[in-house]
Amino acid sequence: MLSKKMQELMNNQIQAEFYSAQLYLAMSVYSESENFKGFAHWLKVQYQEETSHGMKFLEHIVERGGEVELKSIDAPPVKFGSMLKLFEEVLAHEKKVTAMINNLYEAALKEKDYASQIFLQWFISEQVEEEANAAEIVAQLKMIGEKSVGGLFQLDHALGHRKG
Repeated sequence: MLSKKMQELMNNQIQAEFYSAQLYLAMSVYSESENFKGFAHWLKVQYQEETSHGMKFLEHIVERGGEVELKSIDAPPVKFGSMLKLFEEVLAHEKKVTAMINNLYEAALKEKDYASQIFLQWFISEQVEEEANAAEIVAQLKMIGEKSVGGLFQLDHALGHRKG
């Protein structure tokens, strides 16, 4: 049985994961509107991943006999500036999600919720990957520079091949 504390925290995480999905979808639409179809594709894949993360939390709550509470999600921004600024925001957002996952794990430790500790280990590993991917793109965009159209075109093309 899932404790009320863990249930509440996981319901908050569902909200955060679905907000993340909406944020990445908004970023994808923005990238598409700026004619960066590869960046848009990468962000659509990210949207799908975040949706699946929210569903994993939802299923965990149900499997543990808890009650799912779907909370409202704030609308994400619609403009993001340059691709560098956009991906700096992606990286900052992933760091925020990492902190939330870490806090969940700490709560699971305090609650002696061993099943949730095991469940959350996957998310801890996933966040290492998420941050590394975003940091790599930020670093590449910084190397390319804001005015290097050729470099942006090549990176846009490369990101368009991300598998879902």
